[in-house]
Amino acid sequence: MLDDLITGISLGFFLSFMIGPVFFILIETSITRGFKAAITFDLGVIIADAIFFTIAFFSSFRLIHAIKDDPALFIFGGLIMLTYGVISFVRLKRVQVDTLLLTPPNLRKDYLNLFVKGFLLNFINVGVLGFWLAIIITLGPKMEMDSKRMFIFFGFTILAYFITDIFKIALAKQLRRKLTPHNILKVKKVSSLILIIFGLAIMLKSVIPLEKKQSISLPIITNKTD
Repeated sequence: MLDDLITGISLGFFLSFMIGPVFFILIETSITRGFKAAITFDLGVIIADAIFFTIAFFSSFRLIHAIKDDPALFIFGGLIMLTYGVISFVRLKRVQVDTLLLTPPNLRKDYLNLFVKGFLLNFINVGVLGFWLAIIITLGPKMEMDSKRMFIFFGFTILAYFITDIFKIALAKQLRRKLTPHNILKVKKVSSLILIIFGLAIMLKSVIPLEKKQSISLPIITNKTD
């Protein structure tokens, strides 16, 4: 149990600082929308991770391993991210700078939109599914593929990830005092461009020739409680 705890905490801390669209949008949300807004966005990201981990754990390893390299999924996920980034950037060109203010969410609908945004931004990236599959394949046998141990490990990982993100959000929030409408516009434009870049990068994975798959023996999940 102690080894699972240490491994989970270490992985969670590492995940929190992985450079990707979620990392940048979380910081942007904290700066422009506030602490609660960023936490809501982050919870959406975590739920997507939980779903991917559950799918990877309980589904057929061979099926998931094949799906995660499907070019169509990279094109689909990348296109959605690219489209969202382009639309956001185009809308910002039409915005009057003086109207840009630091506006925390006021309605439940605003928080729901932030939650869904975090969820979808993570869920459309098929690479996240591949990451959790790799983690399960690598660490699962060491935990005897025990479902209880695996999910406790995942719980430690997500908890460490979330706590680290709270510190990141709190630090990013300090920048709010220095933001003028012009700076807010710059931050929003940068976050839109980041989505465009990562969307293109994800789509690029679909055209990069895949290495020849080698026939490997994958572990079979067994539930120790059965």
